[in-house]
Amino acid sequence: MVVAVKVFKKSAPNGKLTVYLGKRDFIDHVDYCEPVDGVVVIDQEYLRGRKVFGQLVTVYRYGREEDEVMGVKFSKEMVLTKEQVYPMVNSKMEMTPMQERLVKKLGENAYPFTFHFPNMAPSSVTLQAGEDDQGKPLGVEYSIRIYVGEDSEEKVHKRSTVGLMIKKQQHAPATRGRRLPSSLVSKGFTFSQGKINLEVTLDREVYYHGEKISANIVVTNNSRKTVKSIKCFVVQHCEVTMVNAQFSKHIASLETREGCPITPGASFTKSFFLVPLASSNKDRRGIALDGHLRDEDVNLASSTMISEGKSHSDAMGIIISYSLRVKLNCGTLGGELQTDVPFKLLTPAPGTVERERVNAMKKMKSIERHRYENSHYADDDDNIVFEDFARLRMNEPE
Repeated sequence: MVVAVKVFKKSAPNGKLTVYLGKRDFIDHVDYCEPVDGVVVIDQEYLRGRKVFGQLVTVYRYGREEDEVMGVKFSKEMVLTKEQVYPMVNSKMEMTPMQERLVKKLGENAYPFTFHFPNMAPSSVTLQAGEDDQGKPLGVEYSIRIYVGEDSEEKVHKRSTVGLMIKKQQHAPATRGRRLPSSLVSKGFTFSQGKINLEVTLDREVYYHGEKISANIVVTNNSRKTVKSIKCFVVQHCEVTMVNAQFSKHIASLETREGCPITPGASFTKSFFLVPLASSNKDRRGIALDGHLRDEDVNLASSTMISEGKSHSDAMGIIISYSLRVKLNCGTLGGELQTDVPFKLLTPAPGTVERERVNAMKKMKSIERHRYENSHYADDDDNIVFEDFARLRMNEPE
């Protein structure tokens, strides 16, 4: 069976430029990042001696748009890389297999381009807006911009510009490792002898989106207090580096009185399961998501991975981390005993069985969701399917 290759395309408003991309999601493997490779088809008669330029652009929005007053902006647009696409500066540039197929198929007016992400460039993250919020959501976005001009510094005109939103993502390592994260804490009381011990152990360190998190909880009560109830939370921690702001959100929770009260001298052991999902946190302001190109397919933001030799203080953008939090309610006078166990929430690596399962589920959803035939067409000879960026409209410069 021959499988068609999907290629995304978008044209400028005047139809004189058309950009083709083999994919919209580009993977950061920590030690290197996939380049943005595509092809642009140019109407030579329209150029009249002008050139075609390309940019890789990121927009970092760290404050609400409605709070911008007196010229103060809470966003920063940065051009990460810039190059001349036509005339080609390097006529012998090495092309990827997809670029070679597209150039061969689209003809002599097709020209390849390649952009590279800088080292330590942040991943695409969107902070979910609340029901009453207006304007663009907070987060980090990437796009490529192809435009016509006399030189690269000339003002960009919307009619001859193509802007395409893309995502930069980090995936889980090929193997998850065997380390089991755990935490052991104790709580003593001023006017009472003995302590309450709480031990929490997770069944793995790396979880994939949609997987249930298993936490084994062991409570040993050597005090004179009584444990009234147990609460478990999955906590998403966000750090916005531009303004040095940090906040946390509960994205899954449960409270139980099973085995309670845990009286003095007693112990309790139980495994609890939680499943953090983006679909369970819709319309909750401040929840970090993995970009927002497709609302139906969006996941919670993946944990930020740092290359060896670097620390979280070196990272930029929005840094994401997760932990499982357990609280024991020891009564009005006893207070609470709390511990956090960190873990990583990531997208399965390409080629793994888990990734194939995720792709199969997305394909089923895609078949049900996309019933439009006019927005794409297939050429069976080359097994390439062209799909418009119609659902990915972005605010382009005037």
